[in-house]
Amino acid sequence: MDIGALLLLFAVVLGVAGFVARPFFERIRINVASPEEHELSSLLAERDRLITTLQELDFDHSLGKIPSDDYPTTRADLLQRAADALRRLDAFQISANADAAESRVESAVAARRADAAVGQTSAAPVAAPLDDDVLEDILAARRAARGDKSAGFCPKCGKPVLRSDKFCPHCGKGIK
Repeated sequence: MDIGALLLLFAVVLGVAGFVARPFFERIRINVASPEEHELSSLLAERDRLITTLQELDFDHSLGKIPSDDYPTTRADLLQRAADALRRLDAFQISANADAAESRVESAVAARRADAAVGQTSAAPVAAPLDDDVLEDILAARRAARGDKSAGFCPKCGKPVLRSDKFCPHCGKGIK
């Protein structure tokens, strides 16, 4: 064997050894779940287990493995336990989300107050409510301004088209 092959073999062995030994040199990261996360996980697992048990009970009853006398009482017991688990899960999620919801509401209120403070300095005072004729005039003016942009609908696909369109942008049919 010549020296080049030995160096190549040594480089490959060194690379494989580094790859294999890398996990031993990395820090071990253990994600410790908080008690709330653990409780939520156990409630979700219990819910899933009870739902699966109910499905299996129904399937076994349809196959005739469960006697007709035992089926209603067993099913009612499982349904009661599942309902209790869902109530506990709902109560847990509501209590866990209450703080987050409260902080979101507080931040939204603060943002609205900031917007109102900026709006009061630059906006005109609020006028009295408009009567129906004034509102109708405003709506008619907006419809007229909007009508300049729209040319109606495509005769083939029914999608809206603009006056500047020579072809429907959706189906490609020629317009006019």
